[in-house]
Amino acid sequence: MTVSPQHPPKPDISFDGGDLDCGNGLLLLIRKHIDPLDRGGLLEIRSTETSVDEDLPAWCRMTKNELVSFVKDGNVRSFLVAKGSLAERKITVGEAPEVRSGVTLVDVKPLLAFPAVAPAPTIRPLSVMGIGSWPRPRWMLQAVHEHMEGRLDEAAFHTTADDAVRLAVSAQIRAGVDVVSDGEQRRDSYSSFVASRLDNCQLIPLTDLLPLVDDPQEFERELRALDVPAGDVRHPALFGPLGRSRGIAVHEAEFVRTLTDLPVKVALPGPYLLTRTMWMECISDRAYVNREALAIDIVRVLREEIACLLAVGTTLIQLDEPVLSEVVFSGPANQRSFMCGALSAKKDSPAELAFARDLVNAVTAGFPPERIALHMCRGNWTTDETKALSGNYEPLVDILGQMNVGTLFLELCTPRAGEMEVLARLPDRLRIGIGSCNQKHAHVESVDSIVAHVERAIHLFGVERLLITPDCGFATFADNPLNSERVAEAKLAALAQAAQILRDRYRID
Repeated sequence: MTVSPQHPPKPDISFDGGDLDCGNGLLLLIRKHIDPLDRGGLLEIRSTETSVDEDLPAWCRMTKNELVSFVKDGNVRSFLVAKGSLAERKITVGEAPEVRSGVTLVDVKPLLAFPAVAPAPTIRPLSVMGIGSWPRPRWMLQAVHEHMEGRLDEAAFHTTADDAVRLAVSAQIRAGVDVVSDGEQRRDSYSSFVASRLDNCQLIPLTDLLPLVDDPQEFERELRALDVPAGDVRHPALFGPLGRSRGIAVHEAEFVRTLTDLPVKVALPGPYLLTRTMWMECISDRAYVNREALAIDIVRVLREEIACLLAVGTTLIQLDEPVLSEVVFSGPANQRSFMCGALSAKKDSPAELAFARDLVNAVTAGFPPERIALHMCRGNWTTDETKALSGNYEPLVDILGQMNVGTLFLELCTPRAGEMEVLARLPDRLRIGIGSCNQKHAHVESVDSIVAHVERAIHLFGVERLLITPDCGFATFADNPLNSERVAEAKLAALAQAAQILRDRYRID
């Protein structure tokens, strides 16, 4: 770093952070402006806050962005930061560098008329399927990172992702599943990927949020104790009104349907998860007065997406709401949980559960319930069972029964989920996806043990209401798969063999 009377290189983008400090939104604004730059691009940050003198160089070291120069004029500071390093800068002789403006806020244009629902194959009882995510090949992970960092364009990224999806779908079909997913190959995680698809939203590293918590050092220690790869996890940041000018996952569904005639399932982050994830007072309150106002737009974009997914023949749309477990199982009596959607504030459990129920029901209103499902678990970022939440479904069963969906996919294989008998009072209208293998364990469950597990559920719910799945996905976070493709395929194959035994036993066609 040098201190000079003026910055020798000219910045590509400049912005004024005023008196914001790094713990009060400045880092989010930096991320908003620096992410769209090419490697070597130059960002000027102006500030009047004294603490930035130490905090910004520390942020640069942590994020591996180069602090090129620092200028101080009275109480006004000017920092010139290169994305990556200045050595990576590419300038054509005789041409000025391209100037970009960071996140360009776009007008919100709601979908005025929903397309018609297209027919889809029926999902028969005891059908086997994954929850959603599948381990990504190493080259796919590289493409995800290069795409997020602006080093791989959209067309090249999707060409690479198409190959990864082909592999994931082929593995599922070899295993004998009845319903396929694309393995979420294009996503950096099960929920935060929406920031790369929605308007006025952007992905930022989780480490950028550390200054926003009450005690950053303590939170960093907790993340390490919980076995969370904080340096690899990204979080959605909202810089303006939420818009959906392109699909969130419609392109995923359309491509999978070119690969197979089997029913296709697509998972979307649920409205409560997204509201908890996106509401950060230091930044999202510039667009919304409170999280309830934000939730209205989240409901709108999810309804638009579901309508479009149904229109292209998606058989089943799964809303992921794992943070429901954080509402009832975390707190003083239980260990702290890491979930991206659990970083923001919450009210007491009854109020939060009612809020979540109302959001889900607002999203699903008017859609065919047999085409909509909800999934929840107790955390899926590590293979260490002691790091995830524990507790049976007793405090959740009534709220789950009030959700206007047709299917619940529930974690039920791990002992952390308690006994399935507490679910007996769920309404008969609900199908139950019984978690029947543990995606966290490398060993493959025996077919006999799966048959015995599912038969317990048959005695509780009846065979016609049951589907068979793992407890959760095999790679919720792209950079942190819980198992290999080989183990994931073997586990699904064991589920499929058990399902066939039970279909023969109970005469299910």
